[in-house]
Amino acid sequence: MAVQQNKVSKSRRNNRRAHDSLVAANPNECPNCGELKRPHHICAACGHYGDREIVILADELDLDEDAA
Repeated sequence: MAVQQNKVSKSRRNNRRAHDSLVAANPNECPNCGELKRPHHICAACGHYGDREIVILADELDLDEDAA
């Protein structure tokens, strides 16, 4: 089991933790609708990725009630 031999100073401890901070999100603007979205992900507002429509949203989908 590891047992420390000498006290680690606050400065040395904090220098080790200097790179552990969280980085803020980097949202991009959707080229289709202008909403903010995560980079390299499908837009949640319109379902587009780049210039292609990937996901058809439920309100745009035309379903027949008697087809089921």
